[in-house]
Amino acid sequence: MRSVQLTGIGNALVDVEFKISEEELQAFGVQKSTMQLTEPARQAEILKALADRTAVRSSGGSVANSIIAFAQFGGTAGFISILGNDSMGQFYASEFLDLGIVLTAKQMHGQDTGSCVVFITPDGERTMNTTLAANLNFNRTMLDEDVIKHSEWLLLEGYKLTEAGGAESLDVAAYTARRHGGRVAVSCSDTFIIDVFGDQLRSILKNADMIFCNEQEACKLADEETVHHAYQALKSRYGNVALTQGAAGSQVHWYGKEAAIPAYAVEMVDATGAGDMYAGAFLYGVLNGKSLEHSGWLASYCSAKVVGQYGARLKTNHIEVRDYVLKNAPVIG
Repeated sequence: MRSVQLTGIGNALVDVEFKISEEELQAFGVQKSTMQLTEPARQAEILKALADRTAVRSSGGSVANSIIAFAQFGGTAGFISILGNDSMGQFYASEFLDLGIVLTAKQMHGQDTGSCVVFITPDGERTMNTTLAANLNFNRTMLDEDVIKHSEWLLLEGYKLTEAGGAESLDVAAYTARRHGGRVAVSCSDTFIIDVFGDQLRSILKNADMIFCNEQEACKLADEETVHHAYQALKSRYGNVALTQGAAGSQVHWYGKEAAIPAYAVEMVDATGAGDMYAGAFLYGVLNGKSLEHSGWLASYCSAKVVGQYGARLKTNHIEVRDYVLKNAPVIG
């Protein structure tokens, strides 16, 4: 057995969440329910404009959220990224230390740590403004081959493809993992990743053992008009697939077995991190000997809980939630 079950490679971002109105969102001139890359000066303007508001701050990034969930459920985890040598970088590193996650992340002098300002409107939708900052300097030399070699699985995020060094790093990491007998999962991250960086994503998927996507991403990646046909195509190309469909639940295919997983009823408060939680919870289940159905139920239930609260992390004890779901999942609604 390897020393780490799951290591993620992704952008290290300090999430700063604000509740705002629809009118305020329009005034900021951003497209609702999307992620947009923001220049540092613009990010500073946004933060200054909201200086009198209460903000919720946490260490994050898409795959980082999945890794945090995986660790809090009881898995052994690692994360590879880059930080600035600033107060946000110190905050980020200290959180990972407290969580017991092996963090491999150089703190670069003269660089700011990446940040993501999350606007949450009354309908629970989240609109993200991301400044990559130090993440733009990530390159293949920052990959720790020893960490990759001792990891059972890698989890890679599509968002890294927006940087030239990041795209090359994911390719190298996936190849390295497979060379050492490890396995690779990839999260599509966003439809714009497929639109703009589809060739790079498909290159990485050649060395992947699993893909996580929502229905829009699945249709774009498979070049199919219906979710059914997209799912069939992705299974044939990449083997293991987790395709989430919001209120319609999810479909999962894992080493020859399939399951249709129900969605759990929830009143949407904040959609931030729902897909990240799904990936972290599902991988915790299957990598710790749980059945495909139980792993899917855990992922579905916990992602619904995340949607019903503010922030990307469960506010309740992960171990208690894990044990409750694994025991009662077929009957809870």
